[in-house]
Amino acid sequence: MSHARKALGKWGEDQAVMYLQRKGLEIIARNWRTAQGEIDLVARDGRTLVFVEVRTRSGQAFGLPAESVDWRKRRKLREMALCYLQKEGVRSSSIRFDVIGVLCQKGKNSAEIIHVEQAF
Repeated sequence: MSHARKALGKWGEDQAVMYLQRKGLEIIARNWRTAQGEIDLVARDGRTLVFVEVRTRSGQAFGLPAESVDWRKRRKLREMALCYLQKEGVRSSSIRFDVIGVLCQKGKNSAEIIHVEQAF
């Protein structure tokens, strides 16, 4: 992955973190790694544990960011979430999977955020 793509991805995750914190969610992990991959964000929304996939784009040429989370990625996220729950010893009453699409506004240091709660 190029340096520019990594920087854009980190910027998008930072935007997603600020957005979720403004909504009152507590961020408890960023870039949590497993053998299968990485969970972008783990947050707490009241008593619900939220696993968040963040997708950042600089344009809509390839569709909206959240549209790129296909069935394979959803399955992988579920597997990683189970790993997180086991490794961290979490016994949460409920969990959910959200997708946050971050669309970079060209020429501005701002973003359009599309938050899909309970995306799958």
